[in-house]
Formats: sequence, structure tokens, C-alpha cells
Amino acid sequence: MANIQIPDALLVQDYVAGNEEALATLIKRHESKIYGFIYSKVSDRDVANDIFQDTFIKVIKTLKSNSYNEEGKFLPWVMRIAHNLIIDYFRKNKKMPLYRETEEFSVFSIMTDDTLTIENQLIANQVELDIQKLIEELPEDQKEVLVMRMYKDMSFKEISEITGVSINTSLGRMRYALMNLRKVIDKHQIILTN
Repeated sequence: MANIQIPDALLVQDYVAGNEEALATLIKRHESKIYGFIYSKVSDRDVANDIFQDTFIKVIKTLKSNSYNEEGKFLPWVMRIAHNLIIDYFRKNKKMPLYRETEEFSVFSIMTDDTLTIENQLIANQVELDIQKLIEELPEDQKEVLVMRMYKDMSFKEISEITGVSINTSLGRMRYALMNLRKVIDKHQIILTN
């Protein structure tokens, strides 16, 4: 039986039992998808390589400590680890991508004009901070989808693969996240303007 036919779950079991080749097979099987996902978000080969390596360091630590319990969901689990490391990278380096305006919710648009006055820049920064605080108030599942969609510009298909839920569930979580944000904004009479 060729390695390509062995299910991920069996390769994980083999690796935990001491077969290092099993992990090599898993990495080879999924590296292009995982690396491609990371690179598509950071657009820097060195950073993508670092995050890819850190992802598998976490994978190895989790597997070696017998903490892995995602039977049959190896790739979505690894993609979640990579996604979290990407978010950590952007937070640490304060390089969150600019929000983009959509028909669904234009509150995420911020000014990008280089000729902004200092006052307008301060206001724009405060609006951005206010939005981030509001997002933190959301339930975890809604916040996760909203951040992936608005900050990371991910498709609902990508979001569903990473979170391990259906596309319809992802769409529903986004809808509820936007509704909840609007409720909080209305309730506290918050004015988000730049």
C-alpha cells in the first residue's frame, strides 16, 4: 500500500507510536496547501517559512504530548494552528491588513489618503481601536469568522475549511456577528466616524 493511500488518522497514530516517517508523509502530503495558505496571507517567503515551521513545531509538540484529539480532521486542525500563528504574527508586528469596505458593513473602511491631517489620523486610529474593542465583545465563533473575512480577506470556503464547519454555518456566523455589532453600536449610541 502506497503512503498516499494511508489515511491521515493512521499516519498520526503511527507517528505517535514512534514512526517518524509517518510525520514526514503527512507534511509532504499537505505542505503545498498549508504553505500556500500561509503565504497568501503574509506575502513574504521568509515569514511564510517561519510560520510554516512554527506550525509543525506546534503539531509535533501536541502529538508528542498525546493532546491531539481531532480524529479524522488533521488538515483542518493544522490549518487552524497556522491561522492562529498568522494572526499572532500580525498582532506582534502590528501589521494587520487595512480593512476594506463592503456592501455588507462599511464601518470597516478606514482612510488611506497620505495627506491626512494629524487630527484625522488620530481619529482614524481611534475608530480602528473602537472597532477592535467591539469585535472582542463578540462570541468566539462569530469573532473568528469576522476576523478571517474582514481582516484576512478569506473566502467563506477557506473559512469553512479552517474552522471545520460548513459554508452555510460560516455565513450564518458572519451574519450574526454583523447583527451583534450593530446592536452594540446602537445600544451604546457609538459613533464610528473618520
